[in-house]
Amino acid sequence: MNDALDSLESQIGKTRDYESPPLHLWHPPLSGNIAIRIASDGTWFHEGSVIKRNALVKLFASILRREEDGNYYLVSPHEKWRIQVESHPLIVTDFDWSEEGGERVLVATLNIDRQWTVSTEHPLHFDDVAGAVTITIPHGLTALSNRAAWYRLIEMADVEQHHAVLRSGHFELRIPLQ
Repeated sequence: MNDALDSLESQIGKTRDYESPPLHLWHPPLSGNIAIRIASDGTWFHEGSVIKRNALVKLFASILRREEDGNYYLVSPHEKWRIQVESHPLIVTDFDWSEEGGERVLVATLNIDRQWTVSTEHPLHFDDVAGAVTITIPHGLTALSNRAAWYRLIEMADVEQHHAVLRSGHFELRIPLQ
């Protein structure tokens, strides 16, 4: 691993809130580009080699944000590194029903072992290019459903007037059936 990765891992790993680091408070100047790429299937690479340590992928995913310029950055309190993302940075691996506040809600499970409830705050969108749905999560990020999660979600949808309709609490997505 190179010095930039080691530096980020050591800074963040010491006093981290693994669930919700305060990225909104971290605004260091750009440190440069780092040779990290997230492939369209959600695989993380560093200098062309797969990052095999899942804990390291989860750590880096927790400090990833997309900024207004459309670029993705790994951010710590003192460093900010631009990375490459081919499509969406994260992958939805499953959807399931749950109940919150007496309402039936959809829960998306991501490839980084995090779950997000589909809601108006974390909505689903249909990605025409990928032919599947994405969920919007904090820090400007999105997660694309993999094929298995997409098929499961379609099976969970109601069919109404030539649309697949997904409801989660007060959120609703209507996808035209072709």
